[in-house]
Amino acid sequence: MLRLWGALAVCGLLVAGCTDGGEDDGKGKVKAGASGAASSGEASAESEPMPVTDPTVEADPGKLPGTAAEARALIRRVIGGPEMFGSRAVRGTPYESDPSRWAVLGEDCVWQREPLPEDVLASLTRHYVVPAGGGKGEVRMSATVTVHRTGLDAAWEQARMLEEALGCREQTLRQGERLVELTSSAHAGGEGANNHSEDLLIESGKCVSDTRGGPYEYWWRQSQLGSVTASTSVCGGRGWSEADLEDMAGTAGPTVMTRVQDEIGRPVGDPGDSGEGTGDSGEDGQDGQDTKDGA
Repeated sequence: MLRLWGALAVCGLLVAGCTDGGEDDGKGKVKAGASGAASSGEASAESEPMPVTDPTVEADPGKLPGTAAEARALIRRVIGGPEMFGSRAVRGTPYESDPSRWAVLGEDCVWQREPLPEDVLASLTRHYVVPAGGGKGEVRMSATVTVHRTGLDAAWEQARMLEEALGCREQTLRQGERLVELTSSAHAGGEGANNHSEDLLIESGKCVSDTRGGPYEYWWRQSQLGSVTASTSVCGGRGWSEADLEDMAGTAGPTVMTRVQDEIGRPVGDPGDSGEGTGDSGEDGQDGQDTKDGA
């Protein structure tokens, strides 16, 4: 499958061009959501092309979940806990979203929760926080894993997220919480630092809260392998540097996708196996209103 990457790459270039002059979001995908690296200008992109390497891992069709139960079990094996974001991170409240719904961005650029569509087998968002302390404010993070029925469905989700960034540079997560100054980029497998997925979207901007203040740095990244998409987000707080937050986001995302690779991946060119997913497992979650960035 050509994976729609031609369309995704075009969308990425459009985002870079259209948002350069120029937040919230909400994907729990939720829309995980649900969404890149800031595109500071076309000139830099042309003068410093991203290095390309041959991908080493691809999805094994025989390992992709085929039922909702298999998809839920896979998600709980890969989504991870607060430790992905460092030793100070703890569970947020609520910790888990309602797995029967995900976040959808409306034409008014406001995120809202809706039932899972037919092309999605399962989706789950977890919320985490680094509590305020040591002269720094609270940081909010999230992780979302979604299992689609097909890899093509997952590729369309990637394309849709890029399109949303074009149309909504400012987004409302919920009342009193927004994302602003959003910019995005897309990287195919093997491009730049994308060594863990078929497609990688990176979004950056600012998060603003009526209660927490801001604007603070905001990072979101979403990767795709086969029918699985996984996203992580970080909404900063008082006293946190951009580098600290970018590092936090850049560590958690690949951690989740490495687990996805272990579950459904195979070396490129390897015929793999025809094993099927297993039943559901893991802890029960809480219902909550989650959005793409989980802020």
